[in-house]
Parts: sequence; structure tokens; C-alpha cells
Amino acid sequence: MTPENLMLLPLSTPKLSIGCPILDDCLGGGIPCNFITELVGESGSGKTQLCLQLTVRAQLPPSHGRLGGSSVYIFTEFSFSFRRLQQLGNLYHASYPNLIRLEPLEDIYVRGVHDAQELIHVLGDIEAFIAIDHTRLPVKLIVIDSIAALFRSQYQTTTADLKRRSEMFFNISGTLKGLANKFGLAVVVTNQVVDFIGPHDGVNGVRLGNLESLDTSGRRVSPALGLAWAHCINSRVFLARHEQSIGVNIRNAPSTTICSQTHRTFHLVFAPHLAYASAEFVIRKEGLVGVSR
Repeated sequence: MTPENLMLLPLSTPKLSIGCPILDDCLGGGIPCNFITELVGESGSGKTQLCLQLTVRAQLPPSHGRLGGSSVYIFTEFSFSFRRLQQLGNLYHASYPNLIRLEPLEDIYVRGVHDAQELIHVLGDIEAFIAIDHTRLPVKLIVIDSIAALFRSQYQTTTADLKRRSEMFFNISGTLKGLANKFGLAVVVTNQVVDFIGPHDGVNGVRLGNLESLDTSGRRVSPALGLAWAHCINSRVFLARHEQSIGVNIRNAPSTTICSQTHRTFHLVFAPHLAYASAEFVIRKEGLVGVSR
């Protein structure tokens, strides 16, 4: 990609709207096609919720700021949340009865994988699946939830294994970017976080993106998989959560009741065409929704 093309990116690249103007503004309009966008955060931060939300919204036509396409959802840990996806599908069908099918899950293709090598094989199958073009809607979104789980125990910390792991990173990301460019897809991957102890000038002295450090639940963290993987993605979004204790006066209660309130923040850590942006958000039955400050 030339610098001239990069400057045209915000105007020329289709985007998948999250469905919330506040969060879409952080991304310059939504999740861009032809690139890999990473969602990183601790467990319970909203990564999977956002991915499920995107798979349903992708089915809306371009006239509604979406892609008019189906999705491939690859999950790598736990069981897939079919119940939550069905709930989202029902909600969006009720809101857009003429645009989203009564059974929106029929346009979402779900596959589980257990290791990195299997993912490479599945991505090859996906390319053939898209090329055959026998789906009702063209595939326009690929989700991998989560990439870190594939490397949790498969590789050791020896020099040889770290080299093989990095080679696998570039193999996976190269295949994903190839699919994104060939078919005009949006690619979203989720990543986990690990506790980080070190200086406040980035990771190993290298600052990646707009934030000097990532903080969530009172912990300083860094994205899993390190610098090698960071160079494989195009954009990184950090979903942070913080618990705050507040006092609530309940009528006829002898003392103030202490309750916990969760604050969530959406941070654009880096993207090739955007400056830093952030927004607070909540998770509702229809998915992630930004909160005006």
C-alpha cells in the first residue's frame, strides 16, 4: 500500500458500523474492511459481546452503514454463545424486520479450532468456501475469538519455539490479510491480556500506539503474544473495565450500603489512519453502547 492510498483509506474503505455513533467515531466510522482489527482486554471486558454484535450487524445493507454480508466466526476456547447470539439476532430482526432474516444465525457460520495449525487449515477451507459463493449473502466478516488461546500451551519459551511461534503469527496474519484484500472482508480478532511489570515507557522500552500503558481492574497489563503479534495487526482497540465502590442510602436501612459499579472504556490504541480516541461504554441487551460524557 502506497502512502497516497493510505491517505485515502478513511474515504475509500468500506466500514462495518458497530451501531453506536460514539464508538463508531472512535474508529473513524467503524471496523474497516481489508485490514485486521484486534480487540484486546481482560475476561469480561466485552470483546466477545462486540464480536457477536458485529456478526449480526454485518447482515444489514450498505445503505444502513453495514456490509450486507454473512460472517464466519471461529472460536478457540469455551463453548460458543449461541444463546446470546440468538438473543441479539432476535433484537435486530425486531428492529429491522425487512432487512434481517427471521433466523439471522443462518448467515453466521461458526467453527471451533483448537490449535494454530488447525486454524491455518480452516482459513484455507474458508477461502474455498467464499470462492464457491454459494451463501445467501457474501461473506464479509471473519472473527477469531481468541487468537491468544491458540498459543497458550503449544509453544515453549525456547529460542527455537519462539521463532516458530513468530513464523506462525506471520503465517496466520498473512493469510487473513490475503483473504481481507481478495474478498473485501473485515477481519476482527480478540486477544487477552497479561500482567505487566516494568517501566512506564511501553513494552520492553518500545511504545506501541497512543497509550504508555494499559490499565484494567486496577492492574497494569499488556496484550498477550508480545511485539511480534503486534506487528501483524493493523488496528488495536483496548477494552478496559474498572470497578468502583459507591455508597447507596437505602430507605429504612441502618447504614449506607456499599455497591460495586463497573466503568468500561473503549480505547483506540493504534490505527494507520486515526489519532487516539476513547469513549466510555456500557453493555446492554443490544450490545455495546457508548456513553456521552
